[in-house]
Amino acid sequence: MAHLNLHHLRLFRAVARDGTLTGAARALNLSQSALSTQIRTLEAALGHDLFERRGRGLVLTEAGHIALDHAEAIFRTAEDLSATLQHVGTARRVLRIGALATLSRNFQIGFVRPLLGRADVEVVLRSGPQAELLRALEALSLDMVLTNLVPARDAASRYLVHELATQPVSLVGPPELAGRSLAALLASEPLILPTPEAALRAAFDAMLGRLDVVPRVAAEADDMAMLRLLARAGAGLAVIPPVVVRDELASGTLHELARLDGIVESFLAVTLQRRFPNPLVAEILGAFRAGRD
Repeated sequence: MAHLNLHHLRLFRAVARDGTLTGAARALNLSQSALSTQIRTLEAALGHDLFERRGRGLVLTEAGHIALDHAEAIFRTAEDLSATLQHVGTARRVLRIGALATLSRNFQIGFVRPLLGRADVEVVLRSGPQAELLRALEALSLDMVLTNLVPARDAASRYLVHELATQPVSLVGPPELAGRSLAALLASEPLILPTPEAALRAAFDAMLGRLDVVPRVAAEADDMAMLRLLARAGAGLAVIPPVVVRDELASGTLHELARLDGIVESFLAVTLQRRFPNPLVAEILGAFRAGRD
């Protein structure tokens, strides 16, 4: 096979992302004919057509999809190398953490606390949906994703999933309801529940089935912060990890009425297998685990 030209590979990636020669040529500041010639040269070097025309656009062939996967891996590695080696020896380091938008803020603060206040470290926190955060992780825009959802993985996946903590889940509500049995509370009081797609909701629904209880649902939310606010507002009894309402429990505003045995919330850190990992990743994981021992 002819020598693979990385410049051609970069141009190919631009066309694949845009879907047209015209748009990619404009973005690259090249003539359309020059770009077309470069793509044909790459196809000749690889021995396969990479695109097929559909209407006014271009779509990847099977060989094109394979080539794009490899191109993305090549350029990620190059960006990883550059980003890592350019910061060697610098006084200030940056750790970029993405957190699932629905994840407990109290847990997030507890996780990053070992690095807060350090003059040599800047912590950047971003929140969003899991799919978006994982794309940022793969693009090396993030060093780590905090979540309570295990990402889908296969043999080709580069995700590393670190279990950070497993928190109990309780029924939390007004202090005046303390002393009543779990079954009585579930049968008579309005409930504030995580939405059905949450892992702990599935476990809670199974528990209701075992107890033969039909709940009276006052509200559902996919955000732990919203569950906390609803509980504080007196909308009902919340099914929630106590860590989320730690301050309210300490002040007596809310009370842990019953521990839901067998139901837990897992907190995970997802990282990527990298040739040049950010050393702060191992540092914060180690510090967090040491603080919990």
